[in-house]
Amino acid sequence: LYSSRLQMAASHLSSGRIDVSRVRDAARRHFLELLDRCEGTKALVWDESMTGPFSFVADYSVLKERNVTKMTIIQHNTPPADNEQHVIFLTRPKLDVMERIADCIRKEERSAKGRDFSVIFVPRKTLMCDRKLEELGVKGSFANIFECPIDLYPVDSDVLSMELPLAFRECYLEGDFTSMYYVARSLILLQSLYGIIPKIFGKGECAKRVADIMMRLRKDLPKDVETVAPEFDSVVLLDRNVDLLSPLLTQLTYEGLLDELFGVENGRCKFSADKFSGQSEGGGGRVPQQQPENPTKTIMLNSSDDLYAEIRDLNFYAVGPLLNAKAKRIREAFEERHGAKTVGQIKQFVSKLSHIQGIRISLSTYTTVTALLKEKIENSEFIDRVSMEQDVFRAVDVDRIHPFVEQLMCMRAPLANVLRLICAQCTASNGFKQKVYDFYRKEIIQTYGYEHLRTLERLEEAGLYRLQGPKVYNTIRKTMRLTVEDVNEQVDRFLPSITHTMPN
Repeated sequence: LYSSRLQMAASHLSSGRIDVSRVRDAARRHFLELLDRCEGTKALVWDESMTGPFSFVADYSVLKERNVTKMTIIQHNTPPADNEQHVIFLTRPKLDVMERIADCIRKEERSAKGRDFSVIFVPRKTLMCDRKLEELGVKGSFANIFECPIDLYPVDSDVLSMELPLAFRECYLEGDFTSMYYVARSLILLQSLYGIIPKIFGKGECAKRVADIMMRLRKDLPKDVETVAPEFDSVVLLDRNVDLLSPLLTQLTYEGLLDELFGVENGRCKFSADKFSGQSEGGGGRVPQQQPENPTKTIMLNSSDDLYAEIRDLNFYAVGPLLNAKAKRIREAFEERHGAKTVGQIKQFVSKLSHIQGIRISLSTYTTVTALLKEKIENSEFIDRVSMEQDVFRAVDVDRIHPFVEQLMCMRAPLANVLRLICAQCTASNGFKQKVYDFYRKEIIQTYGYEHLRTLERLEEAGLYRLQGPKVYNTIRKTMRLTVEDVNEQVDRFLPSITHTMPN
């Protein structure tokens, strides 16, 4: 039962060119082996940042079979367990979380319930955290201190995520390259599963670090791995600062807009449930139940849904016609029932019915989502933002103070939105002239407060806000043809420069 359920949940992971379900299997095996070493009924207490990524590894039904009877978030002075015999903290190696764990343990020990405590560090324990637990006086309370070396989470059949959102800041601002070790170790895992990767390409200082660490770690792989036929031809390592402009521009694909406007976290997107109230998911006659004050509908976004797999990478303006064509084909498929006269024809229609119903439900969902996206992208502010970004990546008037940025600051728009546009303009102009640099700096400090002087300094350290240097962007843009005019779409397309660095 356990095996078959997991196979069904992860069936889309094996549908790509590489069967990434093997990555999930390896991660799940590590985790469940550690759970099995903790005896009795268990309360699993999570570092909140781990709950989403671990949904790709094991769901609650699997944990329940391992005697996990309660799950909660690590919080100050909150009892982590009810009647469970073993309390297990699962966390990233973060010092602030160690303080919360210590508070929980002290409260439990005062209650004198005689529970056991364990902590699982993901992806590994650090010396700083070990010393912190010792300073807080709780290290001796743990029956077990484990490391769970999970570096990769299989988001989809073609996406493996490391869930390290602060890696850029750590490397380029704090000089902490620990995440590069994790990247190298994740590549070693892939090679242990899929064979030695024969070719390595890279660009940038961090790429070189990863390649060097990976080559050292590869010496420790079992000899039989070298006999496995490699499923990957090559690996391409690229520093983020090779192309700083792309992540600053608004994504205009269907999935990209969902992320920009609603937020995609751990392969899920949440919407207000009342927007989907007309959609039925089951039979009628149910007794209405009390609903939460602000109910939400969560939609899984992955290739297990054939329709989503087809539209996710399309430009938004191409999705509407495709959905209309699908709806027309569904109507025609249902009309076939009127032409079924014989028993054989009726059987043939019934055999296709569940598939047609599934497509219709999916079509209804994404038609509603498309309508919600359309409401937002027809907003004048969104249109002006995309228009400015078009000017930026085409290098039009990037040496001047842009009126749309001025307008946003006058409206006290969210600072992150303003800085994103300013940094994009700065990148495309290879830095600002002194007049533009000083103007933006003064306006941000006066509008949003002097505390953001440090914010600007950090952006300057990262190379995102600076004075003008040699002007190379326009030459690169023309040489590599980074901008493409498309008569079928309402905006020009920007092709990230990293696509041109890929080996043939």
